[in-house]
Amino acid sequence: MSTQLTTRAPAKGINVDGLSYARIVRSEWTKPSSVRSTGYALLAAVAMLISFGIIDCASIVSNWTTLSAKEKASFDPLLASLRGIDGAQLAVGILGVLVITGEYTSGMIRSTLAAVPKRLPVLWAKATVFATVSLAVTIPAALISFFASQSILNGPHIAIAFSHPGVPRAVIGAALYLTTLGVGALIRNTAGAIAALVAAIFVLPALVNVLPPDARDAIGPCLPTNAGNAITSTHSGPHTLAPWTGFGLLCVYTAITLLGAALLLQRRDA
Repeated sequence: MSTQLTTRAPAKGINVDGLSYARIVRSEWTKPSSVRSTGYALLAAVAMLISFGIIDCASIVSNWTTLSAKEKASFDPLLASLRGIDGAQLAVGILGVLVITGEYTSGMIRSTLAAVPKRLPVLWAKATVFATVSLAVTIPAALISFFASQSILNGPHIAIAFSHPGVPRAVIGAALYLTTLGVGALIRNTAGAIAALVAAIFVLPALVNVLPPDARDAIGPCLPTNAGNAITSTHSGPHTLAPWTGFGLLCVYTAITLLGAALLLQRRDA
């Protein structure tokens, strides 16, 4: 009696029994939490988000009596308390870059893609982990920055209450903006991702500012950073997008970036 053996072509990836999206997310969580650069980037983001607002408000208070009537009338206590967004956005964006490029640099991505039969759940899991960590850190930091800054502004009675219309949305919106911008940096090429991040934050606004006024007013509000920052303000100017409209546009930019990353992941790493 003989036994007939049949062979099958190896599957693309290892089909692990019980593999679920929740397990993939849990696996992805262990990676950034075990890398020191993750902590450094988060610490930098928190430090800038809190300290810049406090320093700006302290400077305003110390010079309040010397300001002109026009400067006092145009002062925005909410904007001053969230001044740290400008610095924190770079730190959060770089963290988004590190979340995905770190595996490619170390070669760990081979093990990850071997363990997950399909590639896209890996990308979605990385985005989920990054968004969760970012929100868990930036929401408290934004709240601390706001309340600490407003306590300083209480001296000359120029603070704004958290219950003021639009303020809760703007403070929490600061964390939403930073997180969404960071998710958009989840592409595999380190140099390309950082270059795109720097271009979006610094280069594009500078280029638009030198355009003729009509073109500047039409294009400027639609830039990723300007659109996203709309949610962090209680005042919509004549050439700015409405808060949720601007944030929605930033989400569209981020979705396009993730779609491009997903297509590359399917083609290059399949």
